[in-house]
Amino acid sequence: MRHLSPRTASVAAVSLVLALGAAACAGPEGHGGATSAGAGGKPRKGGTLTVLNSQPQEDFDPARLYTSGGGNVPSLVFRTLTTRHRADGAAGSKVVPDLATDLGRPSKNATVWTYTLKDGLKYEDGTSITSGDIKYGIERSFAAELSGGAPYLRDWLIGGDRYQGPYKAGPDGKRGKQLASIETPDARTIVFHLNKPEGEFPYLATQTQTTPVPKAKDTGTTYEKHPVSSGPYKVVSNENDGERLTLARNTFWSAKTDSERKAYPDKVDVRSGLDSSVINQRLSSSQGADATAVTTDTNLGPAELAEVTGDKKLASRVGTGHFGYTDYLAFNPKVKPFDNPKVRQAVAYAVDRSSVINAAGGSALAEPATTYLPDQKSFGYTPYDHFPAGATGDPAKAKDLLKEAGYPHGLTITLTHSDARDFETSPEIATALQDALKKAGITVELQGLEDNDYKDKVHGAKTEPGLFLAHWGADWPSGGPFLAPIFDGRQIVKDGANFNSGFLNDPSVNKEIDEINKLTDLNAAAERWGALDKKIGAQALTVPLFHPVYKRLYGQGIRNVVISDWTGVLDISQVAVK
Repeated sequence: MRHLSPRTASVAAVSLVLALGAAACAGPEGHGGATSAGAGGKPRKGGTLTVLNSQPQEDFDPARLYTSGGGNVPSLVFRTLTTRHRADGAAGSKVVPDLATDLGRPSKNATVWTYTLKDGLKYEDGTSITSGDIKYGIERSFAAELSGGAPYLRDWLIGGDRYQGPYKAGPDGKRGKQLASIETPDARTIVFHLNKPEGEFPYLATQTQTTPVPKAKDTGTTYEKHPVSSGPYKVVSNENDGERLTLARNTFWSAKTDSERKAYPDKVDVRSGLDSSVINQRLSSSQGADATAVTTDTNLGPAELAEVTGDKKLASRVGTGHFGYTDYLAFNPKVKPFDNPKVRQAVAYAVDRSSVINAAGGSALAEPATTYLPDQKSFGYTPYDHFPAGATGDPAKAKDLLKEAGYPHGLTITLTHSDARDFETSPEIATALQDALKKAGITVELQGLEDNDYKDKVHGAKTEPGLFLAHWGADWPSGGPFLAPIFDGRQIVKDGANFNSGFLNDPSVNKEIDEINKLTDLNAAAERWGALDKKIGAQALTVPLFHPVYKRLYGQGIRNVVISDWTGVLDISQVAVK
């Protein structure tokens, strides 16, 4: 799915109150699948699925999409080398083959990955999909005019940092320059040469950049209007840059080559740009076409959730679940007094997570966090609480630490947050923290900024404040894209968007990241990521606050509800409307 973190700009910005976020598993009590009320019955082919969204499906080009998971709509049209397993809960955190026959065959040091395509793969016009099409699809994603996709291929492929795509003319004036680190020895084989070991390449191969694009059909920046489908549906129309997207069956798609997508509806009608309250009202009423409607980006807010919970029929149509995401307090140790570890520890002890969760909408929408990694096995979740303060904080312990740090009479600090009502960095959460820290003798002055100003300030190495509200989510369900951007010292960016807020550059941490990246056994890697999280957590560079819980309505005529822990979004590739 789209990377859920501050450095992305689409459905990535989870907001339960403003309905920008990921959804979860069917049924009010957890993973529902076809057994949850309103979602049962044997699914059949036919009918029209309506998708009601607040955010337009912009940039519907595989080169420009961050991942295929954003609302799941792209994965109906774009197939990739690998994909997520379309199953409920934790089972859906597994990576599985898609266009490829397997997860890839790594070299001994995981710097070379080889894939073989399945037989019988076809585009919507009946022509065969080749490895050269995948290579070209990746190469065009490097073009400046098609920016927006994930950065990994640029970072991992040999020569990727210098390659500018096939559109730009070389010294000889000719266009069509290729990236030598991707080889296609035949029509079904593609080989990637990486500049360092990357055991998680099978996860990366789920990114939409590995979608095949036939060079002869590439229209550059207008390709998004009618991208050539490799999936079960093709684009019939794309109005107002994704505001309304109409999909119909790709008759050349074959379930024999695709065990993941069920493709029950005959048609998918995606309508975006709608007010979140209107979406929830329409899904609640579930009349006409809205009876077979879902949303892939609009959650229930606290007030709406309270109303729905009181209605058994509506409650049976609420999806509940989780996505790998953490909201936290971030310290900048370069700013006094946060250069003193005991001050950071004091803040950690003083935090009242129960009041923070109430400010975030209550326990139905947020769960307390003491670890940086989300509490899911695929991330390598290892329970720890280095600064145990219970649900409501331990102000006495915090005061003792302040005395040891040289502040026997307390101190005054500033907390920077966004003024946007976006659930994660909201004024309500900042105020709850302010009240809690006051009990420990810490006076918190709040600095609320307009959202763009907030992002510029906290992600600038020269402007980053000493303490601010932050959040991070996963490009795929693993500890790698969670820990490395935040704690790998080699990823500190001095001029540009920096996410290593603690400016940690610990050789032992950097080395362990490299060692884990060599592992092609994803389960073994997960264990190592969990241990590394626990080690880093002891330095109190962050204070984990909570992991979001997502609530979402779907129409009364929806069948076969499947929502995985990979995306946290109701998977429309599984939904039936009959």
